[in-house]
Amino acid sequence: MIGEFLATHNINLIQLFIVAIGYLMPLPLAYIAFSLWHHYRQERFIMNIKWVLLEIQVPRDVIKTPAAMELIFSNALYHKSIKGFWEEFIIGAPWLWFSLEIVSIDGRVHFYIRTPSRIRGLVETQIYAQYPQAKVIEVDDYVWNIPQYKKNGDWYMWGAEFTKMKDDVLPIKTYKQVDEMKSGTKEEFKIDPITPTIEYLGSLAKGQQMWIQIVVRQNIKKYHSHTGKHVDIYTHGEEFIKNMLSPYTKYGKGAGSGGIDTFEIRAPGYLDPTVKQMAICLSQIHFDCGIRIVTLSDKKLVSEDKFNELRRDSRLIFRQFAQPFSNELNRVNPTQFGAPWSDPTGLALTKIKKRMLDFYRMRTFFHPPLQYAFNYPQILDLFFPSGKPNIFVLSVEELASLYHFPGMVSETPSFKRIESKIAKPPSNLPI
Repeated sequence: MIGEFLATHNINLIQLFIVAIGYLMPLPLAYIAFSLWHHYRQERFIMNIKWVLLEIQVPRDVIKTPAAMELIFSNALYHKSIKGFWEEFIIGAPWLWFSLEIVSIDGRVHFYIRTPSRIRGLVETQIYAQYPQAKVIEVDDYVWNIPQYKKNGDWYMWGAEFTKMKDDVLPIKTYKQVDEMKSGTKEEFKIDPITPTIEYLGSLAKGQQMWIQIVVRQNIKKYHSHTGKHVDIYTHGEEFIKNMLSPYTKYGKGAGSGGIDTFEIRAPGYLDPTVKQMAICLSQIHFDCGIRIVTLSDKKLVSEDKFNELRRDSRLIFRQFAQPFSNELNRVNPTQFGAPWSDPTGLALTKIKKRMLDFYRMRTFFHPPLQYAFNYPQILDLFFPSGKPNIFVLSVEELASLYHFPGMVSETPSFKRIESKIAKPPSNLPI
């Protein structure tokens, strides 16, 4: 029938294909135009957000476990909401995000939280609720004390992002898996998983800096389901567990009383810890996260060999949270090339380092510039990495393990603490 139509009207397949493209072209063009409009409206909205950087000076007598930090994250940083079409696409309002930062400058360790100014009161209130003797102060942003990177400038610089090596539902090691961190354990016997990080940051010499940034927002990441739909982390986790256990599941159609279908799971014992941890993880609230590290050294004070030691050591800063049978944090988008012929002039590397520093300064993860919002083709990516930020998901327990105030077990001399008796919550906190 089609052949007769083409012969009658003297139309060949190429002409028909061109005509079809002409009629269908408005659909992808409309989609592209709508995406650009959405990006433009979000950028306009984000430009008007006012930010504040809060430094938390930790009291000397911290005897609480990271469970206290879980409450801070749940009550202050988890802004679960559903945005309508008008709010999201016309106004361009994004979901609010926050930056949790641990920074070492010349060996002095600081804890920061960067928050939108309108949420500042809530963040301070929740910190004082769990740590009444802490001191929260607004400070100038330390990232602007370092000039923009130049190839022959005065500073060495290296940076990278971190993401989960395996699926998001597989948890990393948390503080609750360390028996010595359980409630009731004497302070001198506690083993805090964040202590190695604090101790290393406190060992940096004058002229060296390391910045650790964890950018978070409420979990909105979606996953492609086998049903063809896009589902949330909880549905995805259920499907992941079922698929993992399917080789060990025996189904009996109509084998139960009354002809009910039955199934029996006989999984090997080595899977029990993983399944149990995943079940616990899925029972908690989750955050979309992005982790970025930047290391810097002043060329006037630090040799290149010493900087390379710092760069190599920084890659292992999260090693204590690794569970080989479950998950661990893996380095991605580093400011380096795998082979010398990838960037013989060094111009691409200079641009990548500048972008890394700019992304850190702006705390860019969820809303990157349009040219970095997608991954380039693999061939092009070999010579000029796209640098699209890697977003993954952490439960509140995992997040609190990575960022919490160390207890008295950490005696790092360069970690500034305040005397508990002189730090009281301010009386003018908003209610």
